[in-house]
Amino acid sequence: MLDYALLDALAAVVRHGSFDRAASELNVTPSAVSQRVKLLEERVGSVLVKRGQPCVATTSGALLCRHTERVQLLEAELTGRLPALPGALVEPWPALRVAVNDDSVGTWFIDAVAQFCVEREMLLDLVIDDQDHTAQRIRDGSVQGAVTTQAEPVQGCRSTRLGRMRYLAVCSPDFLARHFAGGVTRESLRRTPCVDFNPKDQLQKRFMRRITRAELDPPLHWIPHVAGFLRACVTGLGWGMCPERMIAPHLASGELVEMAPGKPIDVDLYWQSWRLSIGWLDDFGVVLRKRAAEFLD
Repeated sequence: MLDYALLDALAAVVRHGSFDRAASELNVTPSAVSQRVKLLEERVGSVLVKRGQPCVATTSGALLCRHTERVQLLEAELTGRLPALPGALVEPWPALRVAVNDDSVGTWFIDAVAQFCVEREMLLDLVIDDQDHTAQRIRDGSVQGAVTTQAEPVQGCRSTRLGRMRYLAVCSPDFLARHFAGGVTRESLRRTPCVDFNPKDQLQKRFMRRITRAELDPPLHWIPHVAGFLRACVTGLGWGMCPERMIAPHLASGELVEMAPGKPIDVDLYWQSWRLSIGWLDDFGVVLRKRAAEFLD
């Protein structure tokens, strides 16, 4: 028989990436969380957490985290249908933990799911990661669903296409005149500053490969903030790949210009969630797919 106090400790550590933050959520000491995880590891005979900054689940740990999260959602669904159920273990507002890329959050995701969450009294717990890496979050058991570029379903999950986000290479008009007067070429791209969100962000590299068929290493501004990234392009710090939906007003006003018209980078997005049928999670996926079609190509 699984001890859910121990499983909850494991899930909290993986969810927050830290024994201290897990302890704060569970209202116990970090030592108590560590002891619970260690006891669970002894009982199953396997290391469940790779200690580090952050802490991450092992393969066995991810399996147990997925099981724990599913049980919590099933309990939340049952409590929602029987609000007077004696001894209910969950709050009346269950949370859905979803991995999603920052650009989606800043352009369409919140608009797509807000009404559902309000009507169903669901709490959103968003984990922000690059769209090429969000699938790992559902794989390691730290989320129940993910917006990802991975089309192939993660084991135990189902995958549905949401649509396509289009990114354009943009900069300020003055920046274009100063750095690309002779055209967007291998040499001009090699020596001109560009803006990267973080080391996982491959959009700028994809654009440069498309234009030059070469791997270039230009000067980089690291700006891991969507609004800050956009402002860096508008103010002439560098050029970058921005979502078309986000920058449409800036293009219309002339604050930004396309560096290479007709050469966008298109990113297909998919919704992956557990295959196990859980009412709220299934309904969330249906609404997300329907509303995403209104915002994505």
